[in-house]
Amino acid sequence: MKIVEQPRGAEQRKRDVLARLERETDVWVATADAEALPCLVALWFVWDGESVWVCTRTTNPTGRNLRDGGRTRLALGDTQDVVLVDGEVEAFGREDVPVAAVEAFVGKTGWDPRADSAAYAFFEVRPRAVQAWRGTHELRGRHLMRDGVWAV
Repeated sequence: MKIVEQPRGAEQRKRDVLARLERETDVWVATADAEALPCLVALWFVWDGESVWVCTRTTNPTGRNLRDGGRTRLALGDTQDVVLVDGEVEAFGREDVPVAAVEAFVGKTGWDPRADSAAYAFFEVRPRAVQAWRGTHELRGRHLMRDGVWAV
């Protein structure tokens, strides 16, 4: 028999989401092209307190989709501890990416894409919606952000 925990309150869920964005290194990035062909990959990321920053080549499907589509869904966790972030995307080339974003990315991952290949670009994902739940008992109340505003 599985023991079901009490659902976390909205404030606790938000704290947990922010803590995970700070400590985790990998995020699933979902995109689609103009013909709605989906693409899902894991990328390293950094959270700057307001946005998620990822980096990938603009020559691959994810990079093209992020650049051209302007939207993504990010996912952390497994099916028992889910965080979903729907966001708007802005692409930055090597020359115009904010220094603070690059320094944070390199500091967290140990990798500076600017020294790797000219095809790499940075992508800022500004959250528009955030959901978090741990199991079915937390489905109610899972929406923590809507239209870019925290509900808590």
